[in-house]
This record gives sequence, structure tokens and C-alpha cells, in this order.
Amino acid sequence: MALQPSKLISPLLPGFIRSRWGTRIETALAQFDSILDGQSEKAIDQRSALFAFAIRVLSAAIAFFSQVVLARWMGSFQYGIFVWIWVAVVIVGSLSCFGFPSIVVRFIPKYRHSKDNNSLRGIILGSKLFAFFSASLFALVGISGVYLLGDSLQSVYVIPIYLAAICLPMLALTETMDGISRAFSWITLGLSPTFILRPLLILALMFGAVQTGYLANAQTAMTATIIATWLTGMIQLFMLNNKLNTTLPRGTKRFNFKLWLTVAAPVFLIEGFFALLTNVDIMIVGFFLDPSKVAVYFAAVKVLALVHFVYFAVKAASAHRISQYYHSGEIEQYHAKIHEVTRWTFWPSLVFSGVLLLLGPYLLYMFGEEFAEGYPLLFVLVIGLVARSSIGPAETILTMSGEQNACAVIYGITLTVNIMLNIMLIPMFGLMGAAIGTTIALIYEAFALYSAARRLLKINIFVFGTTIEAGK
Repeated sequence: MALQPSKLISPLLPGFIRSRWGTRIETALAQFDSILDGQSEKAIDQRSALFAFAIRVLSAAIAFFSQVVLARWMGSFQYGIFVWIWVAVVIVGSLSCFGFPSIVVRFIPKYRHSKDNNSLRGIILGSKLFAFFSASLFALVGISGVYLLGDSLQSVYVIPIYLAAICLPMLALTETMDGISRAFSWITLGLSPTFILRPLLILALMFGAVQTGYLANAQTAMTATIIATWLTGMIQLFMLNNKLNTTLPRGTKRFNFKLWLTVAAPVFLIEGFFALLTNVDIMIVGFFLDPSKVAVYFAAVKVLALVHFVYFAVKAASAHRISQYYHSGEIEQYHAKIHEVTRWTFWPSLVFSGVLLLLGPYLLYMFGEEFAEGYPLLFVLVIGLVARSSIGPAETILTMSGEQNACAVIYGITLTVNIMLNIMLIPMFGLMGAAIGTTIALIYEAFALYSAARRLLKINIFVFGTTIEAGK
């Protein structure tokens, strides 16, 4: 039996509150009880979304706090080096998975629905092995490339890049395990290691290193990140395997890599373009400006990341259900789920954006006095963020509905627009040029995804839109 807030909170309410709003409060608490304790698909989805939302709220707070502490310890120059390299590693780590973290969310519900346990066991093991070894190959290529091009790189970047490559295999495996966990609605197992345990470990290891006499620089931070990443990944792998052993009986494994790779190819492009689109402005800032400016821009982006957790929480909780409804032909539930997740994405994002604009100067000042210059950037960046949230997790809707090719094309065009605008505007306007270029690209992306969903799926995914009946 799950915890029932109605039995705990109701007796504590003052008499005047119970007399005026008692019925409404009791109803709301009873609904909350049903979410925590219900076994229907709707209750499970709502509970998954609630847990994902709670994890992302906590992880956003932890990530923000850890980045503030790192910036304070390292100073803007060394911090700028570290975050520039870490962003590059995250991009490459995402690319090296070749789309498997998303296609497992699509195929696992399908195999479970058809009771094809052989293929289910195959994709679970195959996706983990593929991600790990693919990322290992990426790491070797990256290390070779840095060795050959080392003279053309700033010396302050070389050693941290070598160290960062060690993270890649476990980063890719962690992303894939996240997808597997979400496909089974194990939201806590999928998100907690990456978004809660890992940043806490990085911070603890960095603190220990500094206290024992190591310099608070990018090299030390990258070493702490390596240890935290591998330790977190091994813990998650152990927990996931234990849970799978109690859920899925042992048996033959069927590997259909031809089908999986065919589906993964456009998803790989989508996720690659998305990873680049999310971070390419930071990378280009690093090419044109010094690490201190990278640190300021990253801090501004990190403040707005406190809004991004809404999008990721909704996506994590809903992708597998969208896939299930689409492939099982439950069109009414499919349409309802799409409009539900769009509302879940937009309204909280809008509210949090307004709050962050008010608190922006104080949040940036926490990084250090020199970071205050990033505040005007928030007003520009938040426009693109709100525009993007108005269509919910649109790329997930398209991908889970078999329209991954169109999504890949849209992201490719959006990325090209973003890169061109950043290259043109950063030399002229500095950090504000990066913010303007990125915002324009996000607005274009939102419009293009909205148009694709309306044309291909016959659905208006705009937050104020309504479902279009098939054939119209």
C-alpha cells in the first residue's frame, strides 16, 4: 500500500480551512492518493511523470548547486575549460549510442505487447553491448585525433580532453540503460543514477581532491568526473540487471540488428542533431571567445536548465506510452496522451521561466561576480525555450509514431541554421549573438515540428490546438 497523503494531511488542516475549502482539498488529496496507489495505466503514467518530475527538480537543484561550487572553486577560466570539454563529451556520448536509447523505448513496449520475449531479451542485451563498444571506438578515434592535431589545439585543452575520452563508453551505456528503464516505467532507476548520484559524486570527489592538495583546475575536475561516471554506471548496471532478472524469464535471445539499425539511423540523426542543437552555441562560443566567456554563457544556460527538467521529465514518463498506443491502434488514447503531455510541458515551463527571469541576477551572482553579465542573455534565450515548450516533446511524438525521418530532416535544417547564425553573430555581438542565433533556431524548430505533426500525423500539437481527425 502506497503512502496516502489524505490520511496524513487532512487531520492537520486548521478548522477554518476545512470549513471553507475542505471538500476541494479532500478531493485533490484523494486524487493524489489514487496516483500513488493506483494500478491503472493512467495512474502508472501519472505516477511515472510525478517521479520523473521530482527527480528532475532535485537533479536540477543538485546540478545547479554543483556547478556553482565548481565555478567558485575553479574560477571562470578553468571552469570554462572544464564545461567546454564536458559539453563536447556529452555530445559525442550521445552520438556514439547511435539512437539505441530511444529505439529501445519504442521496441520494448512493442515486444512486450506481442509477448516476443526472445526479441525483448535480444534488444536489451544488444543495445547495451552496442552502445558500450561503439562509444569505445569513438573514444579511440577521439584520442587519436587529439594526438594528431594536438599542436593546433590550445594546450590547456589537451590533457582534459584525453581524460574526458575515458568517460565515453560508460556515458553511452548509461544513456542506453536509461532508455531501457523508461521502457519498463522504472523512472527512478533510469534517472536517479545519472541526474542525482553522478553530480553528487563529482562534487564530493572534487572536494576531496582539493582538500588533499590537488589544484582546483579542469584536469582535476575531469578526473573526478571519470571516477563518478564509471562508479555510477556500474551501480546502475547492477541494479538494472537484478530488476530485469526478476521481471523477464531467462531464455533465447533474438538479435535483429538489421531492423534495429534501420530504425536507429534516422533516430541517430535526430538525437545527434538535438545534442548538437542544444550545445552547439556553447561550442562555437569556445572557438571564438576565451574560456572565461564560455563560463559566463554556460552559467546562463545552466540557469535556464532549471526549466528544461520539465521537458525531460514529461518525455521520460510518456515516450513508451505514446509508442504503445500508436502501435496497438488505440487512437483515442494516443491523441489524448499527446495533448496531455503538451500541456504538462508548456505550463510549468512558462511559470518557471518567469520565476527564473526574476531570480536571474541572484542565481548568476552565485557563480561569481563576473557571471552577472550573463543576465541579459536570459531574456533572449527564454523566448526560444517557451516557444519550444508550446509543442511539448514533439520529436518524441514523431519518432514514437514512425515519423523519425521527417524529424531528422527538421533537426538537420535547424542545426544548420543555428550554426550559421552563431558563426555570423558571435563575432559581431559576442555572447548576445549566440543567444539570438540559438533563439531564432529554436523558434524555427518549433514551427517545423508543429507543421510536420499536423501534416504527417493529422494532429495539432500546439498547446492551444485540438486533435485533427484522420483524413482531414
